[in-house]
Amino acid sequence: MNIARTRPFGQTYAFVVIGIIFLVLLIAAARASTPGVLILPLEQSFGWRRDVISLAAAISICLYGLAGPFAAALMDSIGIRRTVLGVLVAMAGATAASTWMTEPWHLIVTWGVIAGTASGGAAMVLGATVVNRWFTTNRGLVMGLLTASTATGTLIFLPLLASLVQTGGWQPAVWTVAIALAALIPLVYFFVPERPADIGLIPYGATTATNSVPPHPAPAQNLFASAFGSLARASKTRAFWYLFGTFFICGFTTNGLVGTHMIALCGDRGISEVQAAGLLAMMGVFDLIGTTLSGWLTDRFDPRKLLFIYYALRGLSLIYLPYSDFSLYSLSIFAMFYGLDWIATVPPTLKITNDVFGDREAPKIFGWIFTGHQLGAASAAFFAGYVRETQGDYFNAFIIAGCTGLLAAGLSLLISRRRALAPA
Repeated sequence: MNIARTRPFGQTYAFVVIGIIFLVLLIAAARASTPGVLILPLEQSFGWRRDVISLAAAISICLYGLAGPFAAALMDSIGIRRTVLGVLVAMAGATAASTWMTEPWHLIVTWGVIAGTASGGAAMVLGATVVNRWFTTNRGLVMGLLTASTATGTLIFLPLLASLVQTGGWQPAVWTVAIALAALIPLVYFFVPERPADIGLIPYGATTATNSVPPHPAPAQNLFASAFGSLARASKTRAFWYLFGTFFICGFTTNGLVGTHMIALCGDRGISEVQAAGLLAMMGVFDLIGTTLSGWLTDRFDPRKLLFIYYALRGLSLIYLPYSDFSLYSLSIFAMFYGLDWIATVPPTLKITNDVFGDREAPKIFGWIFTGHQLGAASAAFFAGYVRETQGDYFNAFIIAGCTGLLAAGLSLLISRRRALAPA
């Protein structure tokens, strides 16, 4: 008997869960990209140096990644719903508290430490955990849709936030993010069960309970033992270090550099914040298309070759940008090519992680790989701000980032997809 038929929604309830997780990732991404909108107004309001503001963004990005593996282990221990609820409360509270800041360390504590650490539970490890529990087929496509939520967050919120900053200052923009995070709490509480089996279902694509993911994990380990145990096993393989290294470069060339500094770069060229946010929104449109398409392609083609193409295109587009004239035409070309693979690398990277380490271990190991992504992003966020302060422009920061993209393209072809860990 197919137990999925015992529920009125059947297997389609998986898409209800995915829709809510999509919103969580979307708003979390909007929060993460907000410092890019705040750099100039905070500089003008408080006189803070750009590298100081960039440091807060770098700390947030770094902790966002470092918390990922522990968030995955926490989801395995106390459940997805409890973890995400705690994350949303912490992010909303810290974001709201930042409206009263008067010193740089207030920014570092609220946006950097508290919100950055909490957001690790609303990172790609959340998407990976949900997809592995609720789907046995079309995982690449669904992960592509969830990954594209970060682009959608940029698309929807950045122009709105930039407009709020321009008309009312930085506080209304911050309150908007805090309220949006708080509004997700009841949705997660009432509509996100832990596993399909908890409501009488099986994962989407499974025909019987026997070919689905086990309904409950093995007895929970200590949180740190679980996270570091997965790292210890994965770190003995070359595949892990290639994935970690390429994802470090992925973060270095996306939200750390462009996500944090693109609006400030355009400001140096006389382009207003609203126009620059519109450019990021345009990238979001193309990334929404590109990342969803990447998920579809990942289900059908060698993910290593896809990564080679994505990183090569990204590297070339970053090298091109500083040499452009920053006209509407040249920026549109950049937005199209760069936007198509902003985070199109996620579905093939997760696919390789599942192939090499298995469904049980993959979410935690992907959390460590995502840590590499965020360490790269944090490095770029601070590095680009430092380059701007010391050299007066962002030229070398973008050229160096473009070269690392080409390096990642070459490393992608060295990754082996052979199973490295025995099934649990």
